[in-house]
Amino acid sequence: MAKVDLEFLARQMERVINDVAGLKDDVMVVLARLDRIDATTHSLVTEVRVMHSRHDRLSRRVDRVEEREHQGG
Repeated sequence: MAKVDLEFLARQMERVINDVAGLKDDVMVVLARLDRIDATTHSLVTEVRVMHSRHDRLSRRVDRVEEREHQGG
């Protein structure tokens, strides 16, 4: 049977602490990536809304021009 003393327990605790610190770093990286993806998604949604608004304005202008052509011609 292996000898369990305070040095052994201290080494094991140090290993556990280092593993937890590594996991914490990994979680922070994943969270940062999620934040970036969320911001990108939000920006894309905003961009699509603006493009849709521009398209609607252009479509209304074209409709007005076409109505004038049909009324005058």
